[in-house]
Amino acid sequence: MRDALRRDRWVDADALLDRVRAVDRFRHEAEGHLPDDLLVAAHTVVERAGTRLALSQDHTVVALAGATGSGKSSLFNALARITLSPVGVRRPTTGVAYACVWGALDGATKLLDWIGVLPRHRFVRESVLDGDDEAPLHGLVLLDLPDFDSVKRAHRIEVDRLLGLVDLVVWVVDPQKYADRVVHSAYLRQFHRHRDVTVVVLNQSDRLPPAEVPRVLADLRRLLEADGLTGVPVLATSAGDRPAITDLRATLEQAVAERQAALLRLSGDVDAVAERLAPVVGAGTDVAEVDRTVVRQLTAALAASAGVPAVADAATQAYRHRAGAATGWPLVRGWRRLRPDPLRRLHLPGGGSAGDPAATPVPPAATSLPDPTVAQRSAVGLAVRAVADRAGAALPEAWRPAVGAAARSRLGDLPDALDRAVAGTDLGLGRRPVWWRVVGGWQWLVTLAALGGLGWLVLGYLLRVLGLPALDYPRVGVVPVPTLLLLGGLSLGLLTGLLVKPVTGWAAGRARRRVEKRLREAVHTVGQEYVVTPVHEVLRSFVRAREALAEALPGR
Repeated sequence: MRDALRRDRWVDADALLDRVRAVDRFRHEAEGHLPDDLLVAAHTVVERAGTRLALSQDHTVVALAGATGSGKSSLFNALARITLSPVGVRRPTTGVAYACVWGALDGATKLLDWIGVLPRHRFVRESVLDGDDEAPLHGLVLLDLPDFDSVKRAHRIEVDRLLGLVDLVVWVVDPQKYADRVVHSAYLRQFHRHRDVTVVVLNQSDRLPPAEVPRVLADLRRLLEADGLTGVPVLATSAGDRPAITDLRATLEQAVAERQAALLRLSGDVDAVAERLAPVVGAGTDVAEVDRTVVRQLTAALAASAGVPAVADAATQAYRHRAGAATGWPLVRGWRRLRPDPLRRLHLPGGGSAGDPAATPVPPAATSLPDPTVAQRSAVGLAVRAVADRAGAALPEAWRPAVGAAARSRLGDLPDALDRAVAGTDLGLGRRPVWWRVVGGWQWLVTLAALGGLGWLVLGYLLRVLGLPALDYPRVGVVPVPTLLLLGGLSLGLLTGLLVKPVTGWAAGRARRRVEKRLREAVHTVGQEYVVTPVHEVLRSFVRAREALAEALPGR
């Protein structure tokens, strides 16, 4: 035998199964992120490999494929040594696949069911009945395919389907059409990744002068090299001459004995899919976390859209309002309480006065913050887009739309989420500072002193009006103590109010910064959950998909 099946590698079934699982993991990670047309091949190879490996591995499925008039049906009958497939000169002759099984048919039944050969087109060659010369082919399932150049489109579709399922393909060409463009461009060239399970036979070689056969075979090898099938077995056969099919029969016996054809075919399928998908994950692409700068920009845009500045202003006013009510002159505090609390107007937690139950941060169903303006909504959209663009910049082109879609996936839920975040944030205004209590106590003390002095003076006046003995007021210098208490209390109260006012302003500024910080943290959490986290999920899926595909690539 001049040519033999190539054995550049030996495929381990467990290693192949690991590669198939790696392709399946890639498909699982990429599903929903990549277009479906990119994943069809991965899904197909996973399903096909899983099914083929689960079926009989004791059988080798070999297909005879060829054009009309190439004599593949005659070759099929010659190998089977009985007439099984119809032979004729009309086009097309073979419209369905015929199968011949060497050995018991029972073991190959499920395999033929999966391939799709009808029961009435299945035949068996039992070694026990036919003699020991058939024993080396025990386990061979030989298929005679329809003509791939058939004028009937259904025949061509059937050929393409079967070529995707068989383990080894024997391409049958004849001296007249061995250089036909269709067989090379549409079929042989597509099998360059399956060189290990490809055999080409020049059938009807007996029609050539003996001296021409080597020249035609050499030309056929040249064409196959151009198709990427360098080194595949190229044999000369003739269905009418039994010794002329000896080399082909020996090649089939080798394939049956090694039981590698199915594994090699599936390995080639995985190679093809993995190499086709390699550009989708790039080579050594570094994927980092979402840039902090764009996250800060997103937080700023969301804060403006959520009304954080308005809440901060209201918190500042509320602090001044409450501080004035707590540290102001007790005699005029009542009118302050008549004014509504700025936070209460926005339906925000802590909208009551400090120390009141209403000040407890219980989030309402919704706030009364104004809706975001068109400019604010546009700023949010641009910030979300910036997150997607920056995160997807390091990814291959195929993954970038998925990042953008993930960033926008919950955009419609952002307004309600932001409103809930603002409403649920403890602004820290529910507690009365100690200095409020101290100043408030001092104000009550001086006020009581003023009231005491006033009452003392009024009492002295009433005694004089009634003609009773006048009170002898104690004095501090020339100033009566009641007058000193009245004027001193009033003066100290007013002076305290003036001195506390700048302190209140400074403390209100601190409260504003604290409120802004808490609100921004709440808004940042919303941005993380609704924008950044979905983007991170895509990035993690990409990393896992890249790792899985690296395991599936040949030569790992």
